[in-house]
Amino acid sequence: MSEEVKSESEKKKEDWMNSKWRPMMGWMYMVVCMMDMVIFPILWSLLQTVTHSPITQWNPLTLQGAGLFHIAMGAVLGIAAFGRTQEKLNGANNGGIQQPTTFSPPPAAPSSFQAPASPSFGAPSTSGGFSSGGFGSVPPAAPASGFGSSSGFGAPATPAVTASGKKIVPTDDPVL
Repeated sequence: MSEEVKSESEKKKEDWMNSKWRPMMGWMYMVVCMMDMVIFPILWSLLQTVTHSPITQWNPLTLQGAGLFHIAMGAVLGIAAFGRTQEKLNGANNGGIQQPTTFSPPPAAPSSFQAPASPSFGAPSTSGGFSSGGFGSVPPAAPASGFGSSSGFGAPATPAVTASGKKIVPTDDPVL
C-alpha cells in the first residue's frame, strides 16, 4: 500500500484537535461551573429584583441528577490527564524535548525471608525465615539490632535511607 503524502498544514490540522481536546475539556468544565455557580445565580437574583417577582434561590443545573455531570467530567478529565501523563512518559509529542531513554531500576533490597525447608507442620526447620519452628517450638533469639537492640529506648538512632541514599526521616530542627 502506498502512504498518502500530507502537507504540513494538513498535519497541523489533525494535530490541533489531537493536542488541544484535553485543555478544551478543562476550559469547558471551568466555564460551565463558573456560569452555573456564579454568573447565573447573580443574574437570577437581578432578574427577580427587576421584575418584582418573589425571590427564589437559583437551583444549579449541573447539580440536578445527583451531580452526574460533575462525576462524568471528573472521570473524563482524570482519564485524560492520566493518558497524557503516560504519553509524556513514553515520549510522545513533548514539544521537541527528548526524554532520556535509559532506565536502570533501583537495586533490589536484600531479603531476609527464606522459604521453609520442611513442608510439614511440626517438623523443625533449618532455615532462619518465618518458619523456624512448629507449634510449641522455642522462639528464635532476639535480633542484634532493631526494636530489641541494646541501644536503649531514648538513644539516637541513625536515620533510615532509601536505596539512593536519601534520608527518609526529617531532620531534628523544627521549622517555625
